[in-house]
Amino acid sequence: MAKSQLGARVDDEIKALAESRARDRGQSLGDYIAGLVREDAGGLRRQGLDAARRFLDEHQSVFDEAEEADRRTPGAHAA
Repeated sequence: MAKSQLGARVDDEIKALAESRARDRGQSLGDYIAGLVREDAGGLRRQGLDAARRFLDEHQSVFDEAEEADRRTPGAHAA
């Protein structure tokens, strides 16, 4: 597949974060960005966010109870 060069302006912090994440994954910066675009275009990100929302909708009461217990017991912390 032919490749095209893409230029984008981002903050230094975003650049460093992208380079770090690409390095962590053993990818070039270009391959890392291409993967993010493919995931977004393919809906994987949305599917993950939707799954997280469903999980919280179903289990929010457990987290609420843990936070309430934490508030009632000084020095204790819920997971």
